[in-house]
Amino acid sequence: MNTIKNIRTLLFAAAIGIAGTLITSNTYAQVDTVIKKVGNTGKKVGHKTASVAVKGASKITDKTYKGKQGPNGETVYIDKMDRKYIVDDKGKKVYLKKSEISDKPE
Repeated sequence: MNTIKNIRTLLFAAAIGIAGTLITSNTYAQVDTVIKKVGNTGKKVGHKTASVAVKGASKITDKTYKGKQGPNGETVYIDKMDRKYIVDDKGKKVYLKKSEISDKPE
C-alpha cells in the first residue's frame, strides 16, 4: 500500500515538473519573439529617422537637381563638390553616375 502511494506521488510530481517545463519553455519562446519584434521595429524607426534627418539636412545645405530623378524616382541632390546623390531608406547618401539620373516625367 505504501509503495502504491509513493508511485502516485512520484507520478504526480513528475507531471507537475513536466507541465512547468513546458509552460516555462513556451513563455521564453514568446518573450524571445516579442524581443525580436521590438528590435526590428526599433531598427525600422531608426532607419526612417536617419533618412528624414539626412534628407532635411540635404535640402538645407545642398541644391536639389530640378527636373531630374534617381533610378527609382528619388529626389537628386547636388553637393558642394558637384556630386549628385540620393538618400536611401537607411539615411545613407548614395552617389550616382550620370547614367543613373533621368528626367522627371511631367
